[in-house]
Amino acid sequence: MSRGAITVEARGGAKYDRAMTSYWLAEPAPPLAGGVGGGRVDVGIVGAGITGCACALSLAEAGVSVRVVDERRVAEGASGRNGGFALRGTASPYDQVVASFGRERALALWQWTEAELDAMAALAGDSFRRLGSLRLAVDAEEREDLRDEIEALWADGLEAEWIDAPDGPLTGKFSAAIHHPIDAAVHPARLVRRLAERASRAGAQFAEGRRVESLEELDAGTAVIATDGYPSGLLGELEGLIVPTRGQVIATEPIPERAFELPHYGRHGFDYWHQTEGGRIVAGGFRDVSIDREFTVEEAVTNEVQEALSAFVNGLLGRELRVDYRWAGIFGLVLDFMPVVGPIPGQPSAWVAGGYSGHGNVLGFACGRLVARAILGDRDPLLDLFEPARLLG
Repeated sequence: MSRGAITVEARGGAKYDRAMTSYWLAEPAPPLAGGVGGGRVDVGIVGAGITGCACALSLAEAGVSVRVVDERRVAEGASGRNGGFALRGTASPYDQVVASFGRERALALWQWTEAELDAMAALAGDSFRRLGSLRLAVDAEEREDLRDEIEALWADGLEAEWIDAPDGPLTGKFSAAIHHPIDAAVHPARLVRRLAERASRAGAQFAEGRRVESLEELDAGTAVIATDGYPSGLLGELEGLIVPTRGQVIATEPIPERAFELPHYGRHGFDYWHQTEGGRIVAGGFRDVSIDREFTVEEAVTNEVQEALSAFVNGLLGRELRVDYRWAGIFGLVLDFMPVVGPIPGQPSAWVAGGYSGHGNVLGFACGRLVARAILGDRDPLLDLFEPARLLG
């Protein structure tokens, strides 16, 4: 990507001074140790994002022959096009999950994601920074929502801190916050590429630049479809029920002050931002300014959302920042905000793992490993919560 002052016209007519490039994917990808290989394998995985690579790593290290196939390269889908958050839990706040599924199952789910964050940290190296996160209230109604969540967290012994009237650049803009100390910021593409490297060294094969049109093409005893919101055409009756949803993100020029090191998110997740180690502000969201247009498979930036993101960051900092990177990615939205993980109805030898509803960095990693465990004969009861057949009513 050129760093000169150029003007690029994106699809949809939006004009910017930088090409639509993900900041995370601008870092060169290291070569994988193994080759493409050939012949029949025990497990074929479609999708070389965080779910597919985490699943492949667990299987390969257990001695299972596995091949990962992707029409792009490793991490070039949503895993390289998100905001870089690693949050415990699901897309729904803890109190709402308790209300929907009961305290015992909600607590087990949260504790599982906390353990998976620890497992991610052990594998991620410098692509993972455990900083905690701040869930922010923009008004009195959201403040009450935060209070409901923290009371439920405290009631079940989960660590969280209440912050009244956040200060610094947040002063006057947000009325309260929950500090979640378990959470982290990640360089998502670097993380996934490291998982792929390790899986490759353990014997996993990677076939990049190849689209799979049928399960038979995988030449595998078991198939795992791990494309989340990107339509694969391989999900049978489930096709289209994990709704493709666009998330748009920006990364600014580096700034000298450390303003937002922790991941921040507010307005029920419609706004989210943090600061990289190099000083850039990475901010995403605002899809609600043109919500109908954001239910799409098109990886394109739009004027409405991009202008809202820039204005939001400039308002937080009190000055205009140059935007060096603008990009979009597609995630899979499910109406109950629970992952979709399990055998595909009518296709018992094929699994699906996706539908993370915007929380894919941790849930994608965790669910990839969950599928691997199940294939190896260790089925976790959490899979009952994620049963794909529920989408069929």
